[in-house]
Amino acid sequence: MLFKKLLKQVTAISLMAVLFCLSLTACADKTKEETNETSLETEATTEETTEAEPSEISLIMVGDILLHDRIEEYSLQENGQYDYSAIFENEKESIQAADLSLVNQEVIIGGEDLGVSGYPAFNCSYNLATNLVNSGFNVILHATNHALDKGKTGLLNCLHNWQTNYPDVAVLGINESQEERDNIYVYEQDGMKIAILNYTYGTNGISLPSDMPYAVNMLEEDAVVSDIKKAKELADFVIVCPHWGTEYLLETDSLQKKWTKIFLENDVDLVIGTHPHVIEPIEMLTNETTGHQMLVYYSLGNFVNWTSSSGTGIANRMLGGMAEVTLARDDNGDVVIKDYGVKAVVSHVTSKLNGITVYDLADYTEELASENEIVKQDATFSKEYITSLANQVWGDLWH
Repeated sequence: MLFKKLLKQVTAISLMAVLFCLSLTACADKTKEETNETSLETEATTEETTEAEPSEISLIMVGDILLHDRIEEYSLQENGQYDYSAIFENEKESIQAADLSLVNQEVIIGGEDLGVSGYPAFNCSYNLATNLVNSGFNVILHATNHALDKGKTGLLNCLHNWQTNYPDVAVLGINESQEERDNIYVYEQDGMKIAILNYTYGTNGISLPSDMPYAVNMLEEDAVVSDIKKAKELADFVIVCPHWGTEYLLETDSLQKKWTKIFLENDVDLVIGTHPHVIEPIEMLTNETTGHQMLVYYSLGNFVNWTSSSGTGIANRMLGGMAEVTLARDDNGDVVIKDYGVKAVVSHVTSKLNGITVYDLADYTEELASENEIVKQDATFSKEYITSLANQVWGDLWH
C-alpha cells in the first residue's frame, strides 16, 4: 500500500514537471514568434522608409571651353604632348559629384594632325577629350559656331575619337549620319528619363558639307519643334542647350527672346545657353496657357578663355557660371526642378606651364586677381569688379 501511494505521488510530480516544461516551451515559442514578427515588421518598415526616400538627379553645366593660342601654348608639356588637366583641376570635385555633367565644347577636337590653333579657326589635341572625361564630364555639347572650323575632316576626326575612346560619353550637336541626327539622347536614372538637345545658330558662315546636311544641329524651327515633341514622348524632362545670343552682351537679344518663346510654347523644362562669352540672366518662366514652368540660363559665359583683345569689357569675359540644378519627382509623379542656382567661376591665366586654371569666385582672392594677367589687357579686372558683375547679372542666385 505504501509503495502504491508513493508511486502515485511520484507520477503526479512527474506529470506536473512535464506540464511545466510544456508550458515553458510554449512560452518560448510564443516569444520567438513575437520576435520574428517584430523583426519582419522592422524590415518592412525599413523597406517602406527606403522606398519613400525621394530619388534625385543632380546636374551641372559649364560654359565655353575656349582655347585661345596662349592657353594652347601653356598646355604644351615638355614631352611634346598637350595636357589641359590644369584647367579643370580646381573644379573637378564639383564636376565629378554630379550625375549629369555637361560642358559646352566650343573648340572642335580635331587632333594635332590638323594643326592645333586658336582664334579664329580653333582646333585642339585629342588629349582634351581625355581631360574632359577624367574631370567628370559625361555630356559633351559640340553644336557651336566653331564646329566646322576644320571642315568636315575636323568634325569627323572629333566624332571618331569620341566613338573609339569614350563610347559611353554622350556627344551631342554634331553627327556622322542622319540616323545620329534624328536620335534623341535620353539619360535614365532611378526611373527618371531626361532628354538633352543641343543646337547652334550658325557655323561662322561655313556651309555644312554637301553630303552631310545633318552634320551640325542647327536652330531651325521645324526641326527643333519636331525634336522637342519626340523628346517629350521619350522622356519625363526635356533640356535644350542652344548656342545663341550676341557676343559680349550682358542681356538677352531678339534671337534669344524668339527662341525662348518657342521653347516655352512647347513646354521645354530647362534651357541652358552659351555663346555670348559673358554671363547673362537666369529666370523662371511660365507658359500662361498650360501653366508649365521653364527655367532659363541665357548664358553661362566662358569657363576658360584668354583672348588676345584688350580694352573695356575684356574683364567681363573672365567670369563664368556653373549651372546647378536638382531634379526630382513631385507629388504627382512628374519630374520637376527641385532646386537651382549657379556657381560663379573665374578664368585665371598666367604665362607659365599649366598656368591657366579656373577658380570658384567664392575662393578667389585679391592676391590671385592681381596675378591674373588679364589685368594687362583690362585694368578694371579685380575680384571686386567681377563680384559686382555677378551681383548685377545674377542677384542672389549665385554663390
